[in-house]
Amino acid sequence: MHHISARRVLLCMQLNCPHAYIFHTMNEPMRLAKRLAELINCSRSQAEQYIEGGWVRVNGVIQESPQHRVTNERIELDANATLLESVPMTILMHKPPGYAWDEGQKSASSLLEATNRSKADASGVRLLKRHLKGQACVTPLESGASGLLVFSQDFKVQRKLWDDANFVENETIVDVKGSVSEEMLQALNRPFMRRDRLVLHAKVALSKSNEQSTGLRFAAKGAEPGRIAVLCEHHGLEVIGMKRIRVGRVPLADLPVGQWRFLQAHERF
Repeated sequence: MHHISARRVLLCMQLNCPHAYIFHTMNEPMRLAKRLAELINCSRSQAEQYIEGGWVRVNGVIQESPQHRVTNERIELDANATLLESVPMTILMHKPPGYAWDEGQKSASSLLEATNRSKADASGVRLLKRHLKGQACVTPLESGASGLLVFSQDFKVQRKLWDDANFVENETIVDVKGSVSEEMLQALNRPFMRRDRLVLHAKVALSKSNEQSTGLRFAAKGAEPGRIAVLCEHHGLEVIGMKRIRVGRVPLADLPVGQWRFLQAHERF
């Protein structure tokens, strides 16, 4: 058959086949988006949506770059391909100590790679490159601390956890050197003021205790880094470890250190 500017093209779409197979021969390289648009008679922008949506395979491998150059490769368009707009994604990460929550040297965002996705991720999301682009961290956390970070492309999540952060409770386990008396625990639960400004008002409870250290569980609204350390220092406590285990109603749970997963549909902050 001779179609599309005298190039030889065979389009085979079988109802029982999971993909639409397109075979073609040509001499000069061409952008995948342009080639796909010609082959399935759609606009260039629609072709780019199919490709960026992970619906197109080149020689059996998903290709998500519309600029990818093709010549004689086999192009497959998934029979389930859709042009529905991509849903913005939210990611939960277990930040290791030593990584910055924001951009810069050794940023936690550098861990947003496919190889670091938790095998226990139950979201069912098929990972695409665009899911990891434009992710903004909306939960500040000390570089020396570990624990839950939230990245999101979703404006609603960004607004709730960034603009309205003072209404969202964070739960953090803080290890301090030595023992903590009942009197000290009561003092930690009082509002901490500095220069007539409220620095922190947290619900503080004992988490664990041994001869060398005590674990304190802090539950407080807002996520401004440094507040807990300042409060502990004010009361003469030396912080030796810090780990955020919850943001709003979403827990860190058993997410491994250095790994991430997608927020599930039923989870709400």
